[in-house]
Amino acid sequence: MSESRTARAHGILRPGDRVTARELSPVSGPALTVPAPDGRLTHLQFRRFAGCPVCNLHLRSVTVRHPEIEAAGVREVAVFHSPAGELRQYADGLPFALIADPDKHLYAEFGVESAPRALLDPRAWLHVLRAILRSTAMLVRGREGLPSRRQPHGRLGLPADFLIAPDGTVLAAKYGEHAYDQWTVDELLDLASRAPRP
Repeated sequence: MSESRTARAHGILRPGDRVTARELSPVSGPALTVPAPDGRLTHLQFRRFAGCPVCNLHLRSVTVRHPEIEAAGVREVAVFHSPAGELRQYADGLPFALIADPDKHLYAEFGVESAPRALLDPRAWLHVLRAILRSTAMLVRGREGLPSRRQPHGRLGLPADFLIAPDGTVLAAKYGEHAYDQWTVDELLDLASRAPRP
């Protein structure tokens, strides 16, 4: 595998690179293996912090269409750089695994960064406004709490998406340029439809 890098290289991953198999412990539910050992593809998405309004907006769109994602043979896994205790309160109602990575080991391994452009990029502003309005409405109804005021890794995280084959091959990767720059469900389903199957 001299030509292909692995996630251990701590750099940007590209299609064709390999992800080393590992067991992850979700904030609720049993441990899971990435990549999926059952022949499914894994959509490993890196989000920001627990309670992030922008992340919540996106994850709700994934939740609504989760049956389509599963039918396409894709398992969803979302990683946050928050402690498990903070993240656990947001796991209710989400039909996929949430992984707490408060020390950002996975973020470093997959080359996922933070930058001021996460919120300063004008392409993010409309999404940030929509996210704040949605979170405010949910807060008023008592359906969501406020995120922790202290975020050890800040609020400038950038999202990232990886579609990983059962053998660990990265089939597609996207490193977000701003806080709401990630694959839509339609883009994910299109990538999954074109993925080689064993």
